Amino acid sequence: MTTAPPAKRGRPGYDLESLLAVAVKLFNERGYDGTSMEDLSRKLGITKSAIYHHVPSKQELLRLSVNRALDGLFAVAAELETVEGRAVRRLEYLVRGSVAVLVDRLPFVTLLLRVRGNTKVERDALARRREFDHLVTSLVTEAIADGDLRSDIDPATAARLLFGMVNSLIEWYRPRGGIGAGALADSVATMAFDGLRVRGG
Repeated sequence: MTTAPPAKRGRPGYDLESLLAVAVKLFNERGYDGTSMEDLSRKLGITKSAIYHHVPSKQELLRLSVNRALDGLFAVAAELETVEGRAVRRLEYLVRGSVAVLVDRLPFVTLLLRVRGNTKVERDALARRREFDHLVTSLVTEAIADGDLRSDIDPATAARLLFGMVNSLIEWYRPRGGIGAGALADSVATMAFDGLRVRGG
C-alpha cells in the first residue's frame, strides 16, 4: 500500500486551502478561462512562483476544486449501503445528503455545475457527474418498481428534475442569515416527495 506524499508547506497564511478558496472564487466570478495565474497572484498578494509551490498548474487548481464537490457527493452515495429500507428511502437520503454537501461546499459545487467540458479536467468532472446521475436514475427506477414513486414519468427525466431542483440552490442560496442546511434539506425533500398541493382539499 502506497501513501500519499506529504503536502507541501507554503508561506504562513498561504496554504493550499486558502489558495483553493481564492481560486474557486475567481473561477466562479470570471470563469476558468477568464482567470489567469497572474490574477490569482495579485488577489493573494503573493508571487506566481509561490502558487506553483503548491500546485503545478491552473488546471490542477480546477481539478482539486471540482473534485472537492464530487468527492462530497460520492461520499454520500457510498453511505447508501448503510441505509436500510426501500429504494425511495435511499433516494431521499441521497437528496438530503447532496443538499448538505452543496451548503457545506457551495463555491466548489457552483464551479462544478458550471464546467462545460472545454478541458480534460472538465471532461473528467462531467464523466463523474454522469456516473452520479446514473446512480440517481437507478434509484428512481427501483423506487418506481417498488410502487413508491409514480410510474408515468420517465425515470431519467424524474432524476434530472429532482437534481435540477437541488442544483438550482446555487443560484440563490446564501448560508449567512438564511435557512440552515437541515431545514433546507427538509424543504427540498418535502417538495420532491410530497409536493406542494394539499391532499384531500
